[in-house]
Formats: sequence, structure tokens, C-alpha cells
Amino acid sequence: MRVKREKVNRKLLVDCHAHLEELDDLSKSLREAKEAGVCSILAVGMDVESNKKTLQIAETNSQYVYPALGYHPCQIKEEEVEANLSFIRGHVEECVALGEIGLDYKIKAKKELQWRVFEELLSMSLESKKPIIIHCRFSHQRTFGMVKEMKIERAVFHWYSGSLVLLDEILSRGYYISATPALVYSPPHREAIKRAPIERILLETDTPVSYQGKEARPKDVQVSLKEVARLKKLDPSTVTEQTTANASRFFGISFQY
Repeated sequence: MRVKREKVNRKLLVDCHAHLEELDDLSKSLREAKEAGVCSILAVGMDVESNKKTLQIAETNSQYVYPALGYHPCQIKEEEVEANLSFIRGHVEECVALGEIGLDYKIKAKKELQWRVFEELLSMSLESKKPIIIHCRFSHQRTFGMVKEMKIERAVFHWYSGSLVLLDEILSRGYYISATPALVYSPPHREAIKRAPIERILLETDTPVSYQGKEARPKDVQVSLKEVARLKKLDPSTVTEQTTANASRFFGISFQY
């Protein structure tokens, strides 16, 4: 008796936020990510040096790693601002997004300086028509206000853990939020993901951030997937398909399955 085998339509995941330039085990991490069903990774930069490395990694791993160029608020120093902005301005056509950029009110960098840098980067986003990946620790309201005022069309609020009232405003503008493995233990992050429609969620790892003592790698986007599926009471395959479609739409990339 001949057994008819069904064709498996395997949809794959996208890790929408990883700091690959920080990894000593990059080759191994990329191999393990592919084995775990990760079809693409968005590598984000933080300053001139990390942006350079991010571009190199993306070039070496073309059509698997896609670069975003950023200037993280934690890296901002008055004497280095122009060099960082100039580098991004000169290489903006080589990236798919600007990120990681934004504000951080937990650090010592003066707020006025952070605002000035962020405004410059938002202007670059408008000029280049690149989406933005936003860092907004303890600065959700101000960050959103600046993005809204500049009329940015595509933005993702990375690892959103702010108020649900503000989240409703963010979503009403058509913006996205991203889900990380912190969903395992963070109530504010969980509530945000529960509130947001699946059509406005991206999956990420923020590699190599540590979650409960374990450093993340791109393969751990599977953790983000499972937690989103659990919180939203959806089949993991549905979450995979929708979030990958979201990433494709947001970044303007047809990911290879």
C-alpha cells in the first residue's frame, strides 16, 4: 500500500533585532539560527565601529543578514556625535533601516543632546525613506512624541514595556512593537504583547542580551515565538507566518524561505 506524504510548507522566522558584531561565536550562531528555522536576521548598529562591522557581516552573509545602521543613546558622546551622524549619512543607502536609535532616560547622557541626535536621525529616516528601530527605555512618551511630530511612517518600538495607554496611540499610528525572550518573566512586556494585534508584532532576540542569566542568540527567537503564541492563544505556525509577513512589509524585504 502506497502512503501519500503531505508536502510540508515550512514557514521560517525572522530575528528583527540582533547585535551580531558583539558575538565571538558568530559563525556558530548563524549556523544554529538556520538550523532553528531562522531565515533572516536584522543586524543593528550602535556607533561607528559597530556599524562598520555590521555592514561587513551583512556583506559576508548577503540575503541572510540585513544591516541597520544606528547610534544608540548609550553611546552618545558630545565629541563623537558628528562622526557618528556623518558615517550613517554616508552609508544610509547600504542599510535597510536606521537602528538602534532613540532615547534612554536611565543613562547620564544629557537629554537635550539625546534629543538633538535623535531628531537628526529622524530627519535622515525621512530623507532616505528608511524605517526606524527605536530604543525608548524610560522615555516612551517623549520618544513617541518626536516620532509622531516628525511624521515618521515606519517605526518599531523595540522591546516595548511602556504604558498601555501610550501603546494604543503607537498602534493607532500604524507603528509596530517587538517581542523578545523577556516575555518569559516581564509583566509589562507581556501586557504590551497581549494588547497589540498580531499584525503589529515583530519577533527578536536583542542578541547577545542575557535573559535570566543566559546570553541570547538568534536561534532564541524561537522563545519569542512560543511566548507570543502562548499569550495570544494562537498556533505557533500562525504567529510565524504573520510575524514574518510583518517583517517583510516593515523592512521592504522578500525574505527567502
